Amino acid sequence: MIREENIATSLPILTIGNPDRFDERGYREKCAARLVDILLDIENYMGAGRIFIA
Repeated sequence: MIREENIATSLPILTIGNPDRFDERGYREKCAARLVDILLDIENYMGAGRIFIA
């Protein structure tokens, strides 16, 4: 679906790279920091399709 419907103005799909590690505080903090970085610069990620965070 992402490949078929993605256009330059589409928001990216954010995916946790390793959900099994999400119970680790350091991993959650790393994911949160990456998420904030993406959101603050969202214009540069438009149309990217899927972005794995962590």
